[in-house]
Amino acid sequence: MSTVETNVRPEYDVELQTLADYVLGYTIDSNEALQTARHCLMDTLGCGLLALRFPECTKHLGPLVEGTVVPHGARVPGTSFRLDPVKAAWDIGAIIRWLDYNDTWLAAEWGHPSDNLGGILAVADHLSQQRVADGQEPLTMRQVLEAMIMAHEIQGVLALDNSFNRVGLDHVVLVKVASTAVVAKLMGADRERLLAALSHAFVDGQSLRTYRHAPNAGSRKSWAAGDATSRAVRLADIAMRGEMGIPGVLTAPQWGFYDVLFSHTNRDLATKPAEERRFTFQRELGSHVMEHILFKISFPAEFHAQTACEAAMTLYPQVKDRLDEIERIVLTTHDSAIRIISKEGDLANPADRDHCLQYMTAVPLIFGSLTAEHYEDAFHAAHPEIDELRGKMEVVEDERYSRDYYDPQKRAIANAVQVFFADGSATEQVAVEYPIGHRRRRAEGIPLLEEKFAHNLATRFPAGRCAEIVALCGDQARLEQTAVHRFVDRFVI
Repeated sequence: MSTVETNVRPEYDVELQTLADYVLGYTIDSNEALQTARHCLMDTLGCGLLALRFPECTKHLGPLVEGTVVPHGARVPGTSFRLDPVKAAWDIGAIIRWLDYNDTWLAAEWGHPSDNLGGILAVADHLSQQRVADGQEPLTMRQVLEAMIMAHEIQGVLALDNSFNRVGLDHVVLVKVASTAVVAKLMGADRERLLAALSHAFVDGQSLRTYRHAPNAGSRKSWAAGDATSRAVRLADIAMRGEMGIPGVLTAPQWGFYDVLFSHTNRDLATKPAEERRFTFQRELGSHVMEHILFKISFPAEFHAQTACEAAMTLYPQVKDRLDEIERIVLTTHDSAIRIISKEGDLANPADRDHCLQYMTAVPLIFGSLTAEHYEDAFHAAHPEIDELRGKMEVVEDERYSRDYYDPQKRAIANAVQVFFADGSATEQVAVEYPIGHRRRRAEGIPLLEEKFAHNLATRFPAGRCAEIVALCGDQARLEQTAVHRFVDRFVI
């Protein structure tokens, strides 16, 4: 028995058309989104600069062939590297993500939309320099902020209803898709070229999520987004050279993304008709995600644990002199935290520790702080009391916390901590439902975010340079008018 496949080339999948039309046709007119994007830019670059203190990160940076000189090459902030935009995107994306300290979006899928800055800044810096060399006007930072808003929106809206983790795929697939769309626009793509680029982003084999979970959790999770945004730059370049797209990449029976990667292992989807096994858009694309983005301000820790860390810090004065008397600790949390970061047993490396709810709660209970250094092997080996305290922890779900986590009107990320002592006494239960970086605490959070940025700048630059950068980034109008390459100049060693 044989079958004959139709060879009538379809129109591009409607989902791809929705993304392309948004990127090419939407006008950013939200002052809140633009101001939040400015703060996001500051925070994201600061996280990258802080990561340069860690050799496990910096060993990945620089040209693939030592000594390579790239005309009008894109710069990697905090370094002297001048690279082709593909490798620069990889490097910028890796330093941004290394410490798990940049922004977060939580929904059916999780992720960190500022990861897209790797591709955006690399391409914009290169193009801005190239344009000036050709006697044209450079790109401005307003265009970078707009690209950030659109990348946040694509990644975040796709994440609202569509769970890639449920089928074992990592959320960096959305970084690749979002970066491809906005980078292609920066390169001057028309609708056909942009659609072709997006189709290639989906036809790629996608990253498996296994490197984020026990027993395989490891440092790949720190450079996976850099890899994704770098791949986006490559795919956009391929499309701009005239390479044909794959119009039915999502919906092709048997061979398309939906049938191959998105439904066969997802029981909820596999039982539905083909027309229902597709991405859904909970809302129209605009600037919502940037306006509601979650900042990691207080702790370099996986976001589902941020409020647990804050609760532990509150309890620290009550328990710091009674650590030997602790009998048990009850961590009350939501279902996503249990699925992603609740771990028992040995923790093999820093990446394993910064994705362990119990570890991230134990450290501030013992030491009154939580920094990137607390995850390092040497610190962990020197302080066996951390694992001793982990062994006394009980993690339980509060169903209300889980409901409020998924409620689009709340998007809470609640945790509570209570410590019980051997003599029968106990601390109060300290519950924190919204972390300091949540939109509901924005007025409280922004001054602290600016302090975080200034601190991170000071780890890399002298005081005069830091003051110059802070002044520029603190002035919305001036920043938006600044040429991209002139902005990046300030971050070069």
